Amino acid sequence: MVLEDRFHRVVIDALARDRLVLPTLPEIALHVRQLAQREDVSAAALAVELQKDAALSVRLIRVANSAAQRSGHRVDNVRQAVTRLGFDYTRLLVSGLAIEQMFARGAPLIETRLRRSWRQSVDVAAAAQVLAAQCTLLNPEMAMLAGLVHDIGTLAILRLAEAHQAVLDDPRELDNVLDVLAPRIGGMVLQAWHFPEELIDVPRQWREFGEAHDGPPSYADVIRVAVLQSAAGRAPPYDRIDRGAVPAYCKLDVSPDVEVMKMSGYASLFDAGHSAAA
Repeated sequence: MVLEDRFHRVVIDALARDRLVLPTLPEIALHVRQLAQREDVSAAALAVELQKDAALSVRLIRVANSAAQRSGHRVDNVRQAVTRLGFDYTRLLVSGLAIEQMFARGAPLIETRLRRSWRQSVDVAAAAQVLAAQCTLLNPEMAMLAGLVHDIGTLAILRLAEAHQAVLDDPRELDNVLDVLAPRIGGMVLQAWHFPEELIDVPRQWREFGEAHDGPPSYADVIRVAVLQSAAGRAPPYDRIDRGAVPAYCKLDVSPDVEVMKMSGYASLFDAGHSAAA
């Protein structure tokens, strides 16, 4: 507990002094976001920007070909991939793929945790996408992105922990720090990345499984159900939650016994592309 308190103070002090180094969204994701929002942009112009990152281009084509399987028309280049996916989905997908790269490397213990966090995020993103599409009027692609970044605070904290070996030597203390601080820092990261307002509060809110609110379902509601119905929901601490008492299920009008993986459209474009990655 002493170690947890000490590291907690390190993070809080960094926050108070504006010295917490938040992860920076890769430049190509920022450029693609800016281009995709312009009214005069073309698929060719977006393709030129995307082709500056060879690995990203290959992944984008793979995802587009996953979508193309439904129509039988194969995608052979980035411009065709952008046309197939559409500008909005391309923009969100590039952000997701760029974020994945940020989870790829670190000290041995950190890398293991980063990869585990990313795998969970992909599972949640796939579930969130289909839940939003079939159970709400929310944007399914935005719900997918919410799933990818719902635990983004973990990334920032693990990167900071790399400089504090004592924390890495005690996994339980590190887990405690993540539980306490990841929600707040996750919101700060998305704010720093200029994410849509409706997503910025998702890292802070989705763990509040007992929260009830008026009005239509929110992205946080979708993520709550997605987490509980994904692989993460079968492991501690989520396996102990009484799903019947979680208001988000009523908001989405789905049963706590719903098998999201069997719902039509579960194999999301991003999930398919992720699985196909080398």
